[in-house]
Amino acid sequence: MTIGRVNPAHKLEDQGITGLGKVHYNLLEPALIEAALQRGEGHLGLGGAFLCSTGAHTGRSPKDKHIVRTPSVEKSIWWENNAAQSPEAFDRLYADMLEHMKGRDYFVQDLYAGADPAHRLDVRVVTELAWHGLFIRHMLRRPDASELAGFTADWTIINCPSFKADPERHGCRSATIITMNFDKKLILIANTAYAGENKKSVFTLLNYLLPEKGVMPMHCSANHAPGNPVDTAIFFGLSGTGKTTLSADPSRILIGDDEHGWSERGTFNFEGGCYAKTISLSAEAEPEIFATTSKFGTVVENMVYDPDTLVLDFEDSSITQNMRCAYPLDYISNASESGLGGHPRNVIMLTCDAYGVLPPIARLTPAQAMYHFLSGFTSKTPGTEVGVVEPIPTFSTCFGAPFMPRRPEEYGKLLQAKIAKFGASCWLVNTGWTGGAYGTGKRMPIKATRALLKAALDGSLNGASFRKDPNFGFEVPVSVPGVDSSLLDPRSTWANSAAYDAQAKKLVGMFADNFGQYLSHIDDDVRAAAIG
Repeated sequence: MTIGRVNPAHKLEDQGITGLGKVHYNLLEPALIEAALQRGEGHLGLGGAFLCSTGAHTGRSPKDKHIVRTPSVEKSIWWENNAAQSPEAFDRLYADMLEHMKGRDYFVQDLYAGADPAHRLDVRVVTELAWHGLFIRHMLRRPDASELAGFTADWTIINCPSFKADPERHGCRSATIITMNFDKKLILIANTAYAGENKKSVFTLLNYLLPEKGVMPMHCSANHAPGNPVDTAIFFGLSGTGKTTLSADPSRILIGDDEHGWSERGTFNFEGGCYAKTISLSAEAEPEIFATTSKFGTVVENMVYDPDTLVLDFEDSSITQNMRCAYPLDYISNASESGLGGHPRNVIMLTCDAYGVLPPIARLTPAQAMYHFLSGFTSKTPGTEVGVVEPIPTFSTCFGAPFMPRRPEEYGKLLQAKIAKFGASCWLVNTGWTGGAYGTGKRMPIKATRALLKAALDGSLNGASFRKDPNFGFEVPVSVPGVDSSLLDPRSTWANSAAYDAQAKKLVGMFADNFGQYLSHIDDDVRAAAIG
């Protein structure tokens, strides 16, 4: 039985997916929430938000991601970073999953990935859970009803949390699998209800496809000055480094909070919504994001709440520190309607330094920018991946290694070319620790970070006096109005300067050891920045 607001031109049967129960096509938010409630998938919260749990998986499972090793992608995939699955194992997995799906009800959403029509991808998402359909309607971009009538998917994602993979039969690591087949244009997700796997699968896909078109895919948030899309800024960073928080500046227009492309036309959002962490979220510090948690249709994941009043507890991380809310972009009052911006004037690389060594902001040369982009130094924050319970210093190349199908140098060179062509200024911003490492120091004050970013974006920081950092060679401002000058000199914030020097030496060595893998693939100026 087919149920939906638009009778699709192409049904699942046309894709060889038969024998299902009721198939719901392109239901709107009220219908998806109603279905999810009837099926016992969660509870209705204040304001009509949908409160749900993702079960055992409260974060992504990067070690369970696979790419099918076919001749068409054999030479272009970064196999050291992406687990391979054989075509035969994929076929067995797909057949077994389809057999498992028979007689069960499913929810289909036909959506766009990419605000720029020249580069968008048409994606069909098939979900076992009704609330996953609601989630992905927020995360991707919604066609008009007239566009749905003739919609033809470029790719299809099938998400079936109740299906468990067999590692021996399906050539995978565990019962959980996220696998991508470029020949069949299929993504299969099994044995995890964590909704973030849906959106990150699309991001991984675009990270492979867009570089062939000269488009730089970026794990970044983006905003622009009011009435001036030419004044665009992008914020690279892993989850937990502040991409969502820092780009949601009420004095600027939010283009998007997580995934963007940089084409010959400019910047464009891949998504149509935001997926924000809610731990310690407050109405005072982040009023607009806080307000979304009690708006109709917002998906609130893995949060503790009062069973009688339904009031959310933003400090209780007993389920996970990776509690989140997903909402459409237009729930933010200063959000861009088009999802489009100009060529970035400012490129900000966010790092969460758990060692407490890096300054709160530093100005980078283009070569240094590529060095830090390829290094991707940060700390994995609790909950974003399975098993992460405290900050773990790590190097995640391109600030998004789990989503990079190609070798990192491809993205680095593409970014370097864009920066050179369009003359962007580059900054490294540390949102991690100061006054000591994790456990001794404290998190960088958000007020100071905002003040430094404001000075960078409005151009006033360029007029400041700078010093050369003795450890990394980049330029650090000596003083900035509204910012405690001691923060700008991390060494002075430590009680023991010798301990800081030892920690800094250790971190510089870690950078050098990590970057050795790229030295034979990069240009001389970047090599000099790495060695210098």
